[in-house]
Amino acid sequence: MHNVVISGTGLYTPANSISNDELVESFNAYVQQFNADNAAAIATGEVAALIESSSAFIERASGIKSRFVIDKDGILDPQRMVPRIPERSNEQWGILCEMAVAAAQEALARAGKTAADIDGVIVACSNLQRAYPAVAIEVQAALGIQGFGYDMNVACSSATFGLQAATNAVQLGQARAILMVNPEICTGHLNFRDRDSHFIFGDACTAVIVERADLATSEHQFDIVSTKLITQFSNNIRNNFGYLNRAAEEGVGASDKLFVQEGRKVFKEVCPMVAELIASHLAENQLNVGDVKRFWLHQANLNMNLLIARKLLGRDAEPGEAPVILDSYANTSSAGSVIALHKHQDDLPSGALGVLSSFGAGYSIGSVILRKR
Repeated sequence: MHNVVISGTGLYTPANSISNDELVESFNAYVQQFNADNAAAIATGEVAALIESSSAFIERASGIKSRFVIDKDGILDPQRMVPRIPERSNEQWGILCEMAVAAAQEALARAGKTAADIDGVIVACSNLQRAYPAVAIEVQAALGIQGFGYDMNVACSSATFGLQAATNAVQLGQARAILMVNPEICTGHLNFRDRDSHFIFGDACTAVIVERADLATSEHQFDIVSTKLITQFSNNIRNNFGYLNRAAEEGVGASDKLFVQEGRKVFKEVCPMVAELIASHLAENQLNVGDVKRFWLHQANLNMNLLIARKLLGRDAEPGEAPVILDSYANTSSAGSVIALHKHQDDLPSGALGVLSSFGAGYSIGSVILRKR
């Protein structure tokens, strides 16, 4: 069994950003037009009037101030409200591959590695653009990596589940190093006409190099002390889009073919589950919560992260203990906790403990204990 480290992380951030004010202006224009077009039905009670959104509402509900997106114009067009991402020919690298390669190149550079040092690629994300061939194999080809590649989806927990899979492969000697990438175009499955969720998601891609400790030369190493995963079935976060939709024409285009959630139920049920999993994981490794210098939590909602940290620490987290990036990135699904790790790691001293944790649909929760080398 080999000891395993994270030796490099990378991040791809789209060029376009949408502020809350811009998003609200588009949403409210849609609402006003809908209410005007349906004024008679609204007056008789046959149709419910839509309610406008506001930047204050969004920030109070989520902590989000802006989000990066692959396409801005299509989202902000009140007549469209969907990103415009043209199809590419089969001879071109796909957009997820393109994002993954950009993030991977930074991760490889930080790890001091080249494609020749990598034996496998895992694409772990919520939103794959196709069923097959696997995006991971495409990324493998684009980077010139020999070995294997496969895709996996555990919604917002895909990165932590991917890290466990990568860790296992390296520990067992099946690979010297694994590239684990999380390309997320979350805006593609977001209903921008739903007031309760139109602001939640952004787009980004992260990458992590997981390798044998005895082969690592990077200045940015973290020992992977332990990983722990848990799933519990719930319908409170769901997306019913899939290839069987064409077999039931009555459901095509229905709202459940996009992201839907029961937000209050998720908040109430998931927060204690996450805190309990992290606490038990630390205890199983004879570590105290107080020994953890940093929690890189899934970036879904500021209020959730504040509550989880409070449950763990018995107090409000100090600045820097549980860094937040969702104010400018929004929820980027599997990429969120890794963005927090990527941006908030270099200041930690050798020996410092940290926990990377995800939580999302499934329910699925992951915990990865890291120690700075």
